[in-house]
Amino acid sequence: MIVGIPKEIMHGENRVSAIPETVKKMVDGGAKVLFEKGAGVGSHYMDEAYAEAGAILIDDVEEIFARAEVILKVKEPLFNEAKNKHELDMMQAGQYLISFIHPASPSNHPMVKQMAEKGIIGLTLDGIPRISRAQAMDALSSMSACAGYKGMIMGINDISKFVPFVTSAVGRLKPATVLVIGAGVAGLRALATAKGLGAMVYATDIRPEANKNAESLGATIVETGVPSEIAVSPDGKHANQLPEKWLEVEREKLRDIVSKSDIIFCSALIQGKVAPVLITEEMVKSMQPGSCIVDISIDQGGNCEITTPGEVEVKHGVTIQGIKNIPGMLSTSSTIMFSKNIYNLLVYLTKDGKINLDLSDEITSSILVTKDGVIVHEGTLEAMGLK
Repeated sequence: MIVGIPKEIMHGENRVSAIPETVKKMVDGGAKVLFEKGAGVGSHYMDEAYAEAGAILIDDVEEIFARAEVILKVKEPLFNEAKNKHELDMMQAGQYLISFIHPASPSNHPMVKQMAEKGIIGLTLDGIPRISRAQAMDALSSMSACAGYKGMIMGINDISKFVPFVTSAVGRLKPATVLVIGAGVAGLRALATAKGLGAMVYATDIRPEANKNAESLGATIVETGVPSEIAVSPDGKHANQLPEKWLEVEREKLRDIVSKSDIIFCSALIQGKVAPVLITEEMVKSMQPGSCIVDISIDQGGNCEITTPGEVEVKHGVTIQGIKNIPGMLSTSSTIMFSKNIYNLLVYLTKDGKINLDLSDEITSSILVTKDGVIVHEGTLEAMGLK
């Protein structure tokens, strides 16, 4: 099997899909690894280390896309300005792409349609199910931990206040108020970061178990008003996609704390589907000038109605962070985690030196986006209005 590792081209993206350790494992397992020169520099891994691990260093990324049977990437395919062509235009039918595709996000729909038209077999890392045997492949959880920590630091940096309670010669300054929406892996890491710096922290999630976890870290829980039988999947692990009437109930419950928050950290996601809009433009207008929203759910559409994907903008006096590659700002740690997750998935999918897709397998069926020229990912088809 020929595995291609191209350099990431998203602006500010410093991660890479393989480290020398995982390259050596792939080579020892019989694979040929084509590695674009300089792809690891942003994560502080030099070309020499990849060569020593057995990778074949390639100058021209087009050669990698032309020769590789499997492409391992961090982010979805993008337009390569240096080549003046889209990465998908360098790929061909029957080629496998394993990456964070985020196919349900509306902004990615044209790209997903092009993948299908070209006959590319797309496997998205954000679809890995939260089951015990898939933990070692769960790049979404790994990157969520990175985004939770770094995203909260970014929010703290954007406000013009002390985070902790401060006593000074002119009196006391109250701590910053932080609201974490979505108490999953990212939310809990963000919560712990804010709490550790002395903020007054609130958290909300439609999953009762997630709220218990947040409460154990010192957060005050804001109840959503959504019954658990509607909010949570039968196994109790996943949040369900809510009908609009229940989303409105949740928004009403959040209005008061939203207006009082200095930082709102948005990380509420529905696996494989568009993220729920929980903060409307009207709610943003109610916030204090100088406050901040960090919307890390933007890869799947965003929890805030007016977040601009990939941008940091001030709207109605509120800084709204829509950065799409926050883990890339923590490139060394996130690359170590990501590369091991994607390697474990590649091994899981490989049989006799080739990728073998068992569509009856829960992991495979959850991550498959395009195959045989058609889009097969359920959440994407729903988001496109095709199901």
